Amino acid sequence: MLNCPLCESKKTIRYYADSRRQYLQCQQCQLVFVHPEQRVDAVAEKAVYDLHENNPQDAGYRRFLSRMADPILQRIAANSHGLDFGCGPGPALAMMLEEQGHQVALYDHYYYPDKQVLNQQYDFVTATEVIEHLFTPNLVWQQWLEMLKPGGWLGVMTKLVKDVDAFATWHYRHDPTHVVFFSRATFEFLAQRDQLQLEFIGNDVMLLKKAE
Repeated sequence: MLNCPLCESKKTIRYYADSRRQYLQCQQCQLVFVHPEQRVDAVAEKAVYDLHENNPQDAGYRRFLSRMADPILQRIAANSHGLDFGCGPGPALAMMLEEQGHQVALYDHYYYPDKQVLNQQYDFVTATEVIEHLFTPNLVWQQWLEMLKPGGWLGVMTKLVKDVDAFATWHYRHDPTHVVFFSRATFEFLAQRDQLQLEFIGNDVMLLKKAE
């Protein structure tokens, strides 16, 4: 079996398979992940992203992002400096946070590829609907933690795996760019391993505070 792309454990098992892809699960951190040979290439991946309509002025999209923005705003100090990682072509969350007096840098592999912003430290880092796309979640997770100042907040939004039966009928796995799937247990494992304070906000938002 393949090593887990998040915690690198060798204890992975077959979890599920459909007509397009095989899914494995790590027995240490519970991550479910697509077999690496069945991931889409960069051209196909960007073609899917280009179809997304993420207009910062769209009221419905703002309501969706408020599930991240509202709890983050309740926890960060005034005039904080953050990074929106994987912001996409229309960085609506950054705009919403800037409207409340915060500074927000942008990074996106395709749309805002300036890697200089990844060499700084921030009061908060947000990643909304990003983590499920990562081929190397272990490396990106460590990168996020290194970019956080002591006491800083990491905000992650992603849909969570429940069980195999739910996974079998889950719309979320049908997106060809979704290659890793987290569960509550996965975030609990990471929080314990990395000494982070973890809060679950609703069904799909996780806030993790770095030790001071």
